[in-house]
Amino acid sequence: SLPIISYSGLEQEFFLIDRNFVFGRPDLLTAGRTLFGAKPAKGQEFEDQYYGVMPRRVMSCITEAERELYKLGVPVRTHHNEVAPSQYEIAPVFETANLAIDHNQLMMTVLKKVAKRHGLHCLLHEKPFSGINGSGKHLNYSIGNAEVGTLFEPGETPHENAMFLVFLVAAIRGLHKYGGLLRATVAAASNDHRLGANEAPPAIISVFLGTDLEGIIDAIVGDNNYTAPEHKSLRIGVDVLPSIPQDTTDRNRTSPLAFTGNKFEFRMPGSSQSIAGPITILNAIMADELDQFYETLKDASDFTAALHKLIRDTFSAHRRIIFSGNGYEDAWIREAEKRGLANLRNTAEALPTYILPKNIELLTRQGVYSKEEIFSRHEVHIEKYCKVIRIEAATLVDMVQHGILNAASEYEATLCNTIVAKHTAAPELTCHVESSLANAIGSLNEQLLEETIGLKTALETVSESFSPEQLLHYYHDEVEKRMDDVRRIIDKLEVLTASKYWPYPTFCELLFSV
Repeated sequence: SLPIISYSGLEQEFFLIDRNFVFGRPDLLTAGRTLFGAKPAKGQEFEDQYYGVMPRRVMSCITEAERELYKLGVPVRTHHNEVAPSQYEIAPVFETANLAIDHNQLMMTVLKKVAKRHGLHCLLHEKPFSGINGSGKHLNYSIGNAEVGTLFEPGETPHENAMFLVFLVAAIRGLHKYGGLLRATVAAASNDHRLGANEAPPAIISVFLGTDLEGIIDAIVGDNNYTAPEHKSLRIGVDVLPSIPQDTTDRNRTSPLAFTGNKFEFRMPGSSQSIAGPITILNAIMADELDQFYETLKDASDFTAALHKLIRDTFSAHRRIIFSGNGYEDAWIREAEKRGLANLRNTAEALPTYILPKNIELLTRQGVYSKEEIFSRHEVHIEKYCKVIRIEAATLVDMVQHGILNAASEYEATLCNTIVAKHTAAPELTCHVESSLANAIGSLNEQLLEETIGLKTALETVSESFSPEQLLHYYHDEVEKRMDDVRRIIDKLEVLTASKYWPYPTFCELLFSV
């Protein structure tokens, strides 16, 4: 028989903006995202981008990119607008995982190359603009082969349905045990800006199954019958197991892992990330759980009874990871804590789980990596995170020093000169508008200088004696926090400063010019 392999379908989101504006934003050139920017009056409130017609210029770019991808053997299937202004999505046909990974890498390269030909710039960063949706790369995952099809799909025979439950419960147990490891594979400085926001799944690993499957699980755990007269039932063929209705649920878009009828959709990967890491861990998890199931069942004298007990006991022990509610609500964070589910909110919290003993044991036991390779990869991930934050912080300091401080001072000077001129011409004038603006801009500019000096000092005083883990937390707790403080002041200054003095293209220009 054919070996079981994994399959993937990757939905690639990205932004296309006018290339001319990019050259006026050093942060887009070096960091791939805007490090500051006041929210425009209009964002994505009307969802007119999502449901609107794709701009002709963008359509021409994506059509050419698809032709280039076809030449490279990438089977592109769909493209459409996404929710945020200037945001789009393109996706290939579901295919074997190793091909899907390579094809996605080609897709990102081709999109960036072809965009330039059309005077556009392709942004693959997870959160290039604050205040609107970021970009993800949804990973649709299944296992199977040409003989048995996908093993995550209820079938039409008792044997197929029993097999479906075994693979489903193996996935649930593995995701519960190694959810932190899977979370670590999508931990990155860029993805931190997206995960946990109300446009992306929360940073808590949970699984959405839908009403029907949850009802089946409840029936299995409680040894009760499951009946749903409005559905067509498929009998397991084992008296102690309930009947299974065909799946009628849609994915829950607030869930990081949603079962969508015949596959799982992993929604946490970021748009710029390689999907190789998550696929590797998902495959390792499934292989390890199935190995353990085999050891439990291979010598069973009554296979049917042993199978039922395995499924029932596993569902009972690991049901806490199943959640079909709204993952965006604060109530879920509190509920997840009660269930003992980890909330790894950022890279600094998530990466250390990569080298937990149980995760090292999993990867070495399955022959995926050696212990030395695991620690090596861990250090590389930390080094990349620190370098990204350092580049962003240095870019922000440079833009403040060479652009924003001078622009704000120039506008403040203009206001002061206007006040003097008005008083000279008409002493009775109060010049309240100019005085208020000058005072506000002067105060903010002083705060900006102070915060920027603090950020620059933090960059210059990184200790060479820090371990990789200490560097990870230093860049998150100290440097990134100071970047946020600087940004808050810049955004206020942008709102108050006359547009003729502001040195950088605004969000309105970047998002609505195509």
